[in-house]
Amino acid sequence: MSVDEQRPRVGRTRLICWLALVGSVSLLEYIARFSSSSQGSNSSRDEVYRYSTFASGLVFYGVILGVVLAIAHDRTDLLALRRARGPVVPRVMAILAAIFLWEFVVLLLPIRNPGNEQGLTPTHWESGHAGAFAANLLLFVIVAPVVEELTFRGLGQSLLLQFTGRWPSIVLIGILFGLWHGLVQALLVLIPFGAGLAYLRDRTNSVVPGMVLHALFNATALAVAVAG
Repeated sequence: MSVDEQRPRVGRTRLICWLALVGSVSLLEYIARFSSSSQGSNSSRDEVYRYSTFASGLVFYGVILGVVLAIAHDRTDLLALRRARGPVVPRVMAILAAIFLWEFVVLLLPIRNPGNEQGLTPTHWESGHAGAFAANLLLFVIVAPVVEELTFRGLGQSLLLQFTGRWPSIVLIGILFGLWHGLVQALLVLIPFGAGLAYLRDRTNSVVPGMVLHALFNATALAVAVAG
């Protein structure tokens, strides 16, 4: 039995609220995605060079964090913000390497590059927009990983673990994390990535290593994009 399973159980209401949050965001993301596709518009490739992206992102993640904290309220242990156990660095690097290897395998498949589906990664560096890029780097490398890890590998995994068990919770977190982004081809990478982060959280009993891994993954993706 894991440390989480030994803690006092929580009611189903919290799980229902969390599922409603994840389901609502996922549905809105897919509606926006398919509406954009049906109108024949293409995602802009310079989103990371706009301050508006940073501002809207802060609002979005601020709202999500607020809802997550409201669901947890008197049970902050559900967020798994605690000291990690076991060998953290080797696990982080092993999962990161596995994800990058899997992403390379996916790139060999006869489908659209999953990394380009969201339309946020730039195709080149624009020095004239360095300030906006720095702001969005903070958004995608610090804010997003922290909030998404607290949402999924923190609150979500703690709740699912009590109702579904260890391995089902890891798999479900991976699937729901993938759907959260409102993408299709990228699910091939996002679901294993989400499950890998959930496994890391399970092994270390903390969301902190996952925040670091998530940040490294996002930072590498942006660095590769601008370098290309």
